[in-house]
Amino acid sequence: MASHRDRRPPSRPTSTSTRSPGPGPGGPSAPDLAHQDPRQSQAKSGRDRIWNLTPSGLKALAEGNELPSRPRAGTGARGIRAGFGPHGIAVTETILAYGGRHHLTGWQVEVNHAIKTIGLSFSTDAVLTLPTATSEASLFEVDNGTMTRARLAKEVWDYERYAGHRVWEGARGTIGRTYDFWARHRYTRSRLFPTLHVVLTGLPEHRLQRRLEALARDVDGITIAVLATTLPRLKRGEPWYELAVDDDYRRRTRYPQAFSR
Repeated sequence: MASHRDRRPPSRPTSTSTRSPGPGPGGPSAPDLAHQDPRQSQAKSGRDRIWNLTPSGLKALAEGNELPSRPRAGTGARGIRAGFGPHGIAVTETILAYGGRHHLTGWQVEVNHAIKTIGLSFSTDAVLTLPTATSEASLFEVDNGTMTRARLAKEVWDYERYAGHRVWEGARGTIGRTYDFWARHRYTRSRLFPTLHVVLTGLPEHRLQRRLEALARDVDGITIAVLATTLPRLKRGEPWYELAVDDDYRRRTRYPQAFSR
């Protein structure tokens, strides 16, 4: 495996939290809001309430933006009770070790990527806004040592399926044209599909190294850019391992079918 260090251009951080003051005077009462508003407030920041989507709000978003609704058990106190606490901590440590507030302009966690047409749906542990010459963001998958090798490899290959999905558009009876789903509906300011960064943690370093080498074998031939490392190596500032580079030509050959919208 060849070594590769990802560049980190400096940029000024911006806040990624979304806050809303909630209903003002003259607006609907709390009981009415619970039935009419696809949001709910569970916390406060100072005097402002922080609003989250209700199940109906998630369903509305899913139906309007091709995102399947999914339970919110992976975050907050409910996620900790469900056993996701260590993974959430590992994701946070990864973000801080990669760039924190010094280089990032924003980030999101548990970002859903879905294409209903082919029955594909998965969640990215973190999407970091770090513009480069070819992409607007970087994708991160963090394995806390709890997944099998086969499942970890499948999650990586799912990104290739997502990147390879093409959509046909055009009036009936015309030749029309095709476009990459991700470029039109997700990463619209990117020239190349964002690089996937896989970070391994949760095990002794010698076992993490063996797991990393196994992953390199399991994703051999993939057509998206994949970098991998261990969390201890990332914290020490050591180079990433380059497992694959973006190859749009081979990807289109592998996924030649274009689907109608």
